[in-house]
Amino acid sequence: MHDAYIAGEGVLHATLFGLVSLANLRGTPEIAQGELMRFLAEAAWYPTALLPSQGVQWIAIDDFSAKATLKDGETALTLLFRFDENGLIESVRAEARGRAVSGTTIPTPWEVRWNNYNLTDGMCIPTEGEVAWLRPEGAKPYFRGRITSLRYEFAH
Repeated sequence: MHDAYIAGEGVLHATLFGLVSLANLRGTPEIAQGELMRFLAEAAWYPTALLPSQGVQWIAIDDFSAKATLKDGETALTLLFRFDENGLIESVRAEARGRAVSGTTIPTPWEVRWNNYNLTDGMCIPTEGEVAWLRPEGAKPYFRGRITSLRYEFAH
């Protein structure tokens, strides 16, 4: 699987066992926005990317949630971040992320849930996560993962 946001372009190429192409999407504004959403939600793994100096604009909603807005060229988006009592990211949500259904893109609520935080190279990061489409019949997770090893390289 190749899932990326590079120089303003979103790329999603999924295969079955590396042999059969299941999806090969790129070059549309919807794909770019979806991949930038994924980047922003996954920034919990590299928290310095969430700093205002990196282009993220924050607006507090209440003591446990805030909206983060990120713009890159023509692509802009806002996600809702929810925090636990320790200030750690508990979830990241989009009210409408493009979900491919029978060749059509359907805007669907989407959420990433983070847990099991550990200190790694001086940064507290989640080691477990789950990604789900939030459909009317309930959450439909499509990814669950766990970090088993991680190393940061810092600029000097």
